[in-house]
Amino acid sequence: MPSVLHTGTLIWASALAVVALIVLGYLISFRRRNRRDRERAGAALLHGPQQPMGAFPYIDPAVCIGCGGCVAACPEKVLGIVGGLAVAVQGSRCVGIASCAKACPVQAIEIALGDLRGRADVPWMTDQRETNVPGVYVAGELAGLALIRNAVRQGRETVHAIAADLAGVARKDPELLDVAILGAGPAGLAAALTAVESGLRYAVFEQQSDLGGTIYNFPRRKLTHTEEVVLPLYGPLRKQEYSKEELLELFRGLLEKHRLEVLFGQKVLQVIPEGGLFHILTVNGAWRARRVLLALGRRGTPRKLGVPGEQLPKVMYQVRDAEEYRGKKIVCVGGGDSAIEAAMGLARQAGNQLTLSYRGKAFDRVKAKNLETLDKLVKRGKIRPLLGSEVLEIRRDQVRLRTAEGEITLDNDYVFVLIGGEPPFPFLRSIGVLFGNEAGNDPATAARSV
Repeated sequence: MPSVLHTGTLIWASALAVVALIVLGYLISFRRRNRRDRERAGAALLHGPQQPMGAFPYIDPAVCIGCGGCVAACPEKVLGIVGGLAVAVQGSRCVGIASCAKACPVQAIEIALGDLRGRADVPWMTDQRETNVPGVYVAGELAGLALIRNAVRQGRETVHAIAADLAGVARKDPELLDVAILGAGPAGLAAALTAVESGLRYAVFEQQSDLGGTIYNFPRRKLTHTEEVVLPLYGPLRKQEYSKEELLELFRGLLEKHRLEVLFGQKVLQVIPEGGLFHILTVNGAWRARRVLLALGRRGTPRKLGVPGEQLPKVMYQVRDAEEYRGKKIVCVGGGDSAIEAAMGLARQAGNQLTLSYRGKAFDRVKAKNLETLDKLVKRGKIRPLLGSEVLEIRRDQVRLRTAEGEITLDNDYVFVLIGGEPPFPFLRSIGVLFGNEAGNDPATAARSV
């Protein structure tokens, strides 16, 4: 009998020891994760204000149970667990795909918008996205939000608002457009399809030779999020991610099927308001329209370094097909997602020697997925990152840079400058469009300022 009791005691003791080890392991992991997330939050604050300026996860602390499901679900590592609750430790990375909200078992998270109207880089808009210039509307990235889903939704909603505004207006002039759509990216395409659906007379003006806007300039096979996208006259896009090629093929199919009035190679030079109408002047002609929808995107003209030698033909401002470059010594300049993605694509090609130059101390504005892949390529020796560096001069077969350790000169075949673009803000200002809080919050005041 004592031996049975002794055996039972050993079993219980062993079980308790296992439970204690599991609990101890969990507590150590929890404290380590909590400390890491606090450090991430502190580091994020050093790089500027964290108030929501676009899509942003709002977490109800009274409902959150701190399970961490949202942290694991977010591909951009926006969230963390601090003090036992989920918090947005790097809110500026949120792109609004709402994975965290779907993963939350208690529905404590809602993806909403921050204060777009106060941003100096976003046009002043009403709730219908009409600017202070009556009859001029904005949709897509220019309105302050990224993601194809947002661009499509805004293009559709804005044309619906225009159609409602023009309801009952007599159409006596067959050459007068109901709406001129500037830009054939996702927002412009959705706007054109909605115009067909609504029976509006329209035309899309696109300065490039193909559809897609920003997507057209993506590297080959770049994946894009299209979650919960519903295209007018087509329906929902079933997949959560599409390659650049798949999306462009889909867009071209819609162009042909519905015979969309898209005018390629028609860069708009001026939009002149006059007498309640608008004169649209392009490089090849002139049109008139009742309403104008600006779906231009935000990239505009590529930013330049402004250094000697930048005019050399080996200097590029975008990478469309990384496979064209093999066995080359390449310098990529930039620290955003576009620069990182281009560098990774080029680094994977046989024989390339890739140096990534960025003047910042860390890639703190880059998507988490890109950071993870970049780290792997750096460890494999595929990419040499030069943080805190700056290009001083570009020569025919070399590049001179300033680094934390002093000036260096690298042998070089190509330089890719990927530091963003100059947004089309001067063009908008030429129309009379105001930005941020320049016009206050009173539509009447804004309209009088034109």
